[in-house]
Amino acid sequence: MADALLTYFRGTLPPALAESLQEPLQALENGDFEKIFKLSLTRRLLGHEDEDDDGPQRTELDDFPTWSDLVFHRLGLLLARRETHQNEDIQSTPAYRSHLLFIIALASISSFQQSNVTGPPLPFSSSKVLFPRDISSDDGKVSVLRKKLITSLSADGEAAYLLIPNVELFVLADTILDFPSVRKSVIPAAWGRLRADFLHQRLLNEVTPSLQDAIYKSLDDVRQILQGVKGPEGAGEKTGAYVAFLLERAAIHTHHGLDKKAREDLDEAANLRGFQFALTGLLGKRTKYQDRDISQLVVLAQSADAPTPSGAVENNSSSPSEEQLKPKTLDLNDDTLLESISFAEKPHSSTEIQEKDSLPPALKSLDPSNQPKLEPLDSIILLSLASSIKNTSPEDGLTREETLPYATRVLEGGSSNWQIYTQALLVRSRIEGYKTRTVERGLLQLQALVDQIIAETGSAESTDQKQEPSTTFLPRAKDAESAPVQERLMYLPELASPSRWELEAELAARWVTMGGLRTALEIYERLQMWAEVALCWAATERDDKARSVVRRQLFHSTNSNNAEVENLEDEKWEGSPREPAPSDAPRLYCILGDIDQDTAMYEKAWEVSGHRYARAQRSLGRHYFAKKQYKESAEAYEKSLKANQLNGASWFALGCALLELAEFDRAVEAFTRTVQLDDTDAEAWSNLAAALLSIDRKAARDTSNGMTAIDIQEPPQRLKDALNALKQASRLKFDNFRILDNLVTVAASTIPPSYNDVVSAQSRLIDLRGPTEGEKCIDADILELLVRHVIELDTESEGYEPSKPGLTRMVVEMVDKKVVPLITASARLWRIVARLALWRRKPSAALDAHEKAWRAVVSQPGWEYGAEEQWNGVVDATVELVDAYESLGSMERTEGLAAGSGEVVMKDWKFKARSAVRGIMGRGKGSWEDTDGWERLKDALEQLKG
Repeated sequence: MADALLTYFRGTLPPALAESLQEPLQALENGDFEKIFKLSLTRRLLGHEDEDDDGPQRTELDDFPTWSDLVFHRLGLLLARRETHQNEDIQSTPAYRSHLLFIIALASISSFQQSNVTGPPLPFSSSKVLFPRDISSDDGKVSVLRKKLITSLSADGEAAYLLIPNVELFVLADTILDFPSVRKSVIPAAWGRLRADFLHQRLLNEVTPSLQDAIYKSLDDVRQILQGVKGPEGAGEKTGAYVAFLLERAAIHTHHGLDKKAREDLDEAANLRGFQFALTGLLGKRTKYQDRDISQLVVLAQSADAPTPSGAVENNSSSPSEEQLKPKTLDLNDDTLLESISFAEKPHSSTEIQEKDSLPPALKSLDPSNQPKLEPLDSIILLSLASSIKNTSPEDGLTREETLPYATRVLEGGSSNWQIYTQALLVRSRIEGYKTRTVERGLLQLQALVDQIIAETGSAESTDQKQEPSTTFLPRAKDAESAPVQERLMYLPELASPSRWELEAELAARWVTMGGLRTALEIYERLQMWAEVALCWAATERDDKARSVVRRQLFHSTNSNNAEVENLEDEKWEGSPREPAPSDAPRLYCILGDIDQDTAMYEKAWEVSGHRYARAQRSLGRHYFAKKQYKESAEAYEKSLKANQLNGASWFALGCALLELAEFDRAVEAFTRTVQLDDTDAEAWSNLAAALLSIDRKAARDTSNGMTAIDIQEPPQRLKDALNALKQASRLKFDNFRILDNLVTVAASTIPPSYNDVVSAQSRLIDLRGPTEGEKCIDADILELLVRHVIELDTESEGYEPSKPGLTRMVVEMVDKKVVPLITASARLWRIVARLALWRRKPSAALDAHEKAWRAVVSQPGWEYGAEEQWNGVVDATVELVDAYESLGSMERTEGLAAGSGEVVMKDWKFKARSAVRGIMGRGKGSWEDTDGWERLKDALEQLKG
């Protein structure tokens, strides 16, 4: 089975062209790339073969800025003739040359990935095969030319890795795929261009906007090419090409942080393939000392053409030779945890009654400990899904636990592809690096993978790189633990596996988290990743070391530009800047600015990048924002966004600065762009609502000052937009009480108020803040608004019906279950409860609430001798209580066991009313006798006597 792009490419070829290209296509499928590079057309393209009258004229490398320009020029000469002559040999036609050049480009990309990602070592020297003879024969010239090529790969101020092995292979492919005639003549050239651009993106330190734009444009082009390919179920190779494209697009989305889109593509791919899988919980034991089974997470999965469960044992057994081809997986060897979960519970049989959201029938009967082997693309779906969940979810234990079963299913299912199995080991080691019981195995497994890749790719013949040898403490992979190159490369575009230096850098980062600083520094220094070396020192508060590392790359020594420094420890590297500046100079200047808090370094980074390095302005904006220089901060963020408009964090920071500057219209635009890029950013949604509301408040102030407010849209519409933004924010951050508090206020302010949102937000706010704040978390104005609205809805005097769903029941349940238990000293809240109880025809409960409201007022200290306003408040509460006794005391009970018996709510209501009045008069006689309040109490007492 060949790569999906190659299979699709074969299908687009006319019969005559397919027959003439059969030999190079077969060599490409078999991984025999050297044979393709020895073709006559390749040698003529590279200038290794004598030219004829129809070929390129003699050109030299010195005539062009870079080797890629020379190749591009020779491509133009080879493809200058576009017409086809009658009875012409097909191998002389422009179509043949264009398609063969496309095959050469694919071979170049594949051999580049073989030498940097998968192995085994290339059987040829790429410099001798591709470079001119006068260059390839001199190691010094090869090194200089490669440095120029690596420098040419910089984009938007981002530099490529300094020591990319065999970079000429990638440059050749990139040049061919960028040639207009090839892109027009070859149907799947856009797919090849997509792979080259994405590979270029991954060679850089960070995502660059120019390449991201090119990648997503190519994605659209490939989708349009393949949109007729996605056929009905069982469409065979055509559906397979589209599924492979979906998996590649998911990997691209994940790399750019668009994990939601990645999961959408993975779901579509699974549906097209008929792949069924589910994350579920089954009883089992995880540790050696468990005496009872508890629920364990497991992924049940079965490919569309998998054997029946009864045949899983036979089909899941691997032959000895197949086992030898797998990368080495390390045992856990923990004194507590088992190697794998021992399940005691099997999925329920399909004959039992299942709930609506139960497992699909194909998965119910699977044995979780012995599941059938997955198809390679299905294994990739699970691994990609695990990566997307890891990238987007909060880094807590539960989330990591959720991702582990996906990798475990691929490993225990016995994937037959070498590279997929390697990727599964990598995903598992990443997850296990966060758990105390598995962190050691995770680190050792990552080290084993690094050792394996170094051994498979670190051949002097294939890399031509003079690097220090890497140190390993695990045995090198044996020859038997290998797989043919075509198997390793077959699913590499869908997996997007990391390169050898990316893996080593990840290993170094893992050592940092484990406290192995010295080991991490050794790895970074060997890789010549000086920025990471500096960050490593800075993380341990050794700013002097970090500063020295960075300045050494940017500046000459203090006393001389060229003299060797005898004492590196004391050297400050304060000489003149190095010319030319290193390719990663913008990043290094920014790190130096972070260490010294020097804005001049950020400006220098912006300058040397040609105003393309967005991070320099982001750092400036962050610095000014911390200093509360919001105008300068906003200007810096605006410059960064001109360089990279796809950075959501920059739009968010710009919006925050504009809020501080009271430029609310522009803040709305900034936060709108933020949520367009990432609709899961709750803070951005909340700030968008705040900006919308601030526009109305500013307009109101302008109008009150006699000015005409600039009205972009109707204020009620802005209020609704703010409400929708807050609702989205509360859905994303359900536990943020500030967002909920704003949501309650805004929902109650709309015309008409959004009562359902008010109730749900207030209920959730009580759940969050009630245990710590008590009744203070209840907005009395909002609660009164709700109760008044519920009572006004009762136009037909039907009263409250508990069985009838709707807003009324929501309000009543919130008051009974959440509000009443929290009230302690708020008379107003008790009066609202009394009003609602009376409307519900519960006079006893209403009178009880009135009594509690009165007690809340009279229990306040100091009213007997304090301010008269406080005394009048007590008088008002007492008179109100007397009125409640008079109106409710004689009513018939409708609650409890006495309901319907004719018994009144309170027989002695007059006595209680007189007692309340006399008690207040007795306590206030010394200070408040002969006041208006005193006279009101006397009148109330006289009426009770009558």
